[in-house]
Amino acid sequence: MSDQNLTPPTDTKIQATASPLRCLIGAVISGGMGYALYSLMIAIATNFAAKPLHSINPLVIKISSAVRTLVVGVVALGSGIFGIVAIGLLALGVQLLMQQLSKQKSSEN
Repeated sequence: MSDQNLTPPTDTKIQATASPLRCLIGAVISGGMGYALYSLMIAIATNFAAKPLHSINPLVIKISSAVRTLVVGVVALGSGIFGIVAIGLLALGVQLLMQQLSKQKSSEN
């Protein structure tokens, strides 16, 4: 068998340009996902707190405590990342809007 490329290479490169509207839509989507993950994190943490561990083995208690912390931490990390992305997209949208307004103002003069 030879290592031939079965798909023909395409030379068309489509680059999407950023616009304030696209940034705002992305920020709303990312913020919504961040809020959903935050709500999920609160629900998981509340569920873990409502159901204590029933074991006398210290190793089981330590491992289950570590797993619970890891689960809540991973969901919190995802929530934080989506929140930071939403803030960044919102700031980029404001920056692009200011640049467009300054271009229009300079072209009028």
